[in-house]
Amino acid sequence: MVTTVEIEQLRIYMYVIGTALAVGIFYYYIIYLYRSEKKGDKDYEKYSNLALDDELDSKILEKNPKIENDKKE
Repeated sequence: MVTTVEIEQLRIYMYVIGTALAVGIFYYYIIYLYRSEKKGDKDYEKYSNLALDDELDSKILEKNPKIENDKKE
């Protein structure tokens, strides 16, 4: 039979493991964003300005290749 102490210990272990996993995923994502910006794959600074410059006549950030292909056909 499982006692309440064992259930509490299991709950604590799961909490610590879950928190460590979430922190690990968060740091991996930060490193991924930093490396992709350093390589020049994405410029996240222009995306951050999107919230400030949100008008109908604003310039387009990047072209959609699907729309470009449809126009050619």
